[in-house]
Amino acid sequence: MSTARTACPECDGRLRADGDETVCGDCGLVVAADRLDRGPEWRTFSDDDTDPRRTGAPLTRSRHDRGLSTEIGRSRVKGRKRKQWARMRRQHTRARISTKRERNQVYGFTEIRRLTSNQSLGDRIRDQACSLFQSAQKENLLRGRSIEGFAAAAVYAACRVAGISRTRGELLAEAKADEDELRAAYDALNRDLGLPVGPIDPVEYLPRFASELDLGPEVERVAREYLERARDRGIVNGRNPGGVAAACLYAAARDAGADCTQAGAAAVADVTPVTLRNSYADLQD
Repeated sequence: MSTARTACPECDGRLRADGDETVCGDCGLVVAADRLDRGPEWRTFSDDDTDPRRTGAPLTRSRHDRGLSTEIGRSRVKGRKRKQWARMRRQHTRARISTKRERNQVYGFTEIRRLTSNQSLGDRIRDQACSLFQSAQKENLLRGRSIEGFAAAAVYAACRVAGISRTRGELLAEAKADEDELRAAYDALNRDLGLPVGPIDPVEYLPRFASELDLGPEVERVAREYLERARDRGIVNGRNPGGVAAACLYAAARDAGADCTQAGAAAVADVTPVTLRNSYADLQD
């Protein structure tokens, strides 16, 4: 029967909800049973008994199993119990990672999480990098190449696709791969996966470079004006965006009398002083 009734079908008495049943208060007739509870059925596993939530960790692409597998925690046990728990934990880990492909994925995802954390990149970049790494595995691009290189290349590619300013030098400073491994892996990703990669806007580099060079907001504002003029006159085209941003900051710092050298600005942008000097000369012209 429908639970939308307001009166008992037998005696026209008033209906009331009692647990999962709808009962007549006069004659006791059970009008409806097994009501659907459409609220959340989650569990937090917290020690707070007053917490009504029942939920676990959310699904994430940064885990090889999307975070669905369980883990055996560590408790303060001694003697035979401790050895037994250690054996159970070891066997559980082996069962959770059953193939070499999954083992490589676990190692690659761990490296991606470490890189994105050290570079202060968000979860969106982390998940996108893990998806690129997984796609590279499906296309057999990792065969004969470095896992560390593909992890760093996936983070770099995710930053390029999202338009986030990160240079290869900044990633190599934190990555376990060298420059050749990162370049080979990124070329393979870009060639075989067809990444929608475009040039990064130099303005994305200005706040970070200004902070690292200890330049004030007024210098950064003038550098933005220089960058807009350089873009209008086509100076930005075909140049390293980080080098152009550093050159604009250097020019603005010189106008303001701030302490900024060409070598320091070039080091922040991960370019040579010659590259910065050429961009600065074009800005002066």
